Amino acid sequence: MKYKILISGKNNTIIDDFFSQTSDEFEAVTTSTRYDDIVRHLTFYKPDVFIYCIAGESRNDINQLANARYWMMEMRIPVVLLGAKEECDEVEKIAVNVSNMTLYRPISMPVIIGRIKKLLEGRQAVKEELGWEPPKPKKEPFSESLSATEPIGASGFSPTVAAEIEALKGKYSTRKHVLVVDDNTMMLKLIKEHLHEVYDVATAVSGKIALKFLERKKTDLILLDYEMPEENGPAVLAQLRANEETKDIPVVFLTGVTETKKIQEALILKPQSYLLKPVNRDKLLSTIKKLIG
Repeated sequence: MKYKILISGKNNTIIDDFFSQTSDEFEAVTTSTRYDDIVRHLTFYKPDVFIYCIAGESRNDINQLANARYWMMEMRIPVVLLGAKEECDEVEKIAVNVSNMTLYRPISMPVIIGRIKKLLEGRQAVKEELGWEPPKPKKEPFSESLSATEPIGASGFSPTVAAEIEALKGKYSTRKHVLVVDDNTMMLKLIKEHLHEVYDVATAVSGKIALKFLERKKTDLILLDYEMPEENGPAVLAQLRANEETKDIPVVFLTGVTETKKIQEALILKPQSYLLKPVNRDKLLSTIKKLIG
């Protein structure tokens, strides 16, 4: 069985390699980086996987990909990013959770083939077990004649296309993300258990790991332990506030310290809130909801 792959991106060398080296494994078609081209190919070609080969894409290119991703979610088509690590990281900063798999170059074509086949074979096994069939979109994407004649709005798309994107965004809006930082692994496990039904949760056992995480990923709120070895909560918060990328992230201190003096010291640092350990689940959820919804 040959899998159908749809390829986009500006790395023409890698795209050529897919055609010259993978013909025994994949049936390949290319499309441009434009949203409307991607959506039309998704709808009429119906690929098993979409592969984006990165090579210096602009922010506009990445935004086009992020918007097309909603159509891929509608059709349950997985996305693979392929490129240098720093380029992939930049794409994922702008378009959070855009990919199902990221492959970093340099990487050989046999390894790429193996990784993609493993991804698709795993999905195929689930489909067969559940008797799953790919859903058909409720309607075809915008008509070519309409998108060609309508005026382009501030979003960069015609009103029809912009409305289509917004409808899909509403349907597949991602949950808010919370990063929990605490050196106590049991506390991390407990808080994740409290939050996982409502929020996407990542954990870090030190401030250093948390700051490294934030170099690659975004979060909507940080739950930060006040007392930690090496870098304590206040030291981590100072670094967050000094960084243009993280200075506006809401921070809630987690502390077992009940002395008035210590709490006052924490509040001088201007976190958005603080919670005393052991953390009450209802209080935790209500605090987060007030800050990020």
